[in-house]
Parts: sequence; structure tokens; C-alpha cells
Amino acid sequence: MINVRRVWLIRHGQSESNAGLPTNGPGASPLTALGRQQAARTAAAFTAPPELIVSSSFVRARQTAEPTVERFPEVPYEEWPVQEFTYLGRLHGAQTTTAQRRPFAEAYWQRADPAYVNGGDGESFTALITRVRAFLDRLADRPEEGTIAVFTHGIFMKAVIWSLFTGVTDPDATAMSGFRHFNGACDIPNCTVTELWRPSGPYGFRVVGGGTTHLADTSTAQGTASSAALD
Repeated sequence: MINVRRVWLIRHGQSESNAGLPTNGPGASPLTALGRQQAARTAAAFTAPPELIVSSSFVRARQTAEPTVERFPEVPYEEWPVQEFTYLGRLHGAQTTTAQRRPFAEAYWQRADPAYVNGGDGESFTALITRVRAFLDRLADRPEEGTIAVFTHGIFMKAVIWSLFTGVTDPDATAMSGFRHFNGACDIPNCTVTELWRPSGPYGFRVVGGGTTHLADTSTAQGTASSAALD
């Protein structure tokens, strides 16, 4: 039985890496003062408690989730493997900046090899998409009927959206190049909320194309969208 109806994918607040500062690996970058303000505003945006709060294990995501966890202490909190795509591996070295890592990132994407593991301990693009599909399956199996808030990362969010749009589960070089184009064309600012909605029926999760959380009742808007899809 399908129960999950709404998922908020929330990108973390501004991190020191986003601000151009050196960091000690992909998971260690903390929030800046601005990032903490963004996290507080995100917590205040909930008009009702979520059913579940999820975060990646990376520092910036956990720190972004903290104000929401503090606001709703009765809501369960879990950490899931929704961390950022760490394709640089050891090339994301200690005390390096985004600018210093950019040539390695460009070389990785130009290679267009979904199975390639960079730096010995990076994540392949195939592994990222496998992790995305496992995440969507896990959401579908949850018993909650309300909102699940997931504090995660930009490229991971884009991979979720792209995977739902394309249906790709086993990417080849062409698909990887297509994702690279999508990644460059899709902007997800810090603390952006992307909503997923899972109606009853055979279609699985849908990406909500326009924000409706400011409306008192979204059922009419969602019903209209469902009807329009059949026209």
C-alpha cells in the first residue's frame, strides 16, 4: 500500500565550501553564519510538523537540519545515505577550495565513464544513480502519510529529479553526458525546497513543478495537475 504523499528535498544552507573557503574533504564543511540563518528560516517555513526528518551524515546537512529538529523535538530523526556525490575521491583533499578542485571536476565529467572511480575512493556515477533509486524505493516503503523532510545536497537533488524525468537506472556514457548538461542548466540554491509527491496509481513519485505549500489546501491544485496530465 502506498502511503507517502509528500517529500521535501532541502538543500543544505551555505557552507564554507560554497563561500569559497578551503575544506577538509567532502563531508566536513560546516555552515557559514549565513547558512545558519538560512537553516533557521527553513525551520520556520514548516506550517505543520513533518512526519519524519532525514539528513545526510555530512556536517553541513546535519547543521541545516538542527533548527527543524529543535523546533519539532517529537518528530523522529534519521540519517540516510543522501550525501553529496563525492566523485573526486582523494582529489578532494584537505584544505582545498572549489576553485582548486575545479580542473579535476572538469576532467571527471569530460571522461564520461559512469563506472569510473576517481582518486581510488570516489563514487562512480553509476553508484550515485543506484543510491538515488534506493532512496526513492525507501521513501515509497515508508508508512508515513504526511511530509518527510530530507536535508540533502545539490547534485544529489538534481540526480533525483533527473532520474525521475528520464527513468534512467543504469546510465551509459550518453546518459552521463546528459546529466552533466542537466546539472549545468538546473540551479538549486542553498536551502531550496524541491517537493516530491506520490499519488495513488502506477506512476510513482512526481516532481512538483510549482510550489503549492503556501496554499491552505493543495489537493485541488494537485488534482488539476493530475487531470491536465490526461488531456
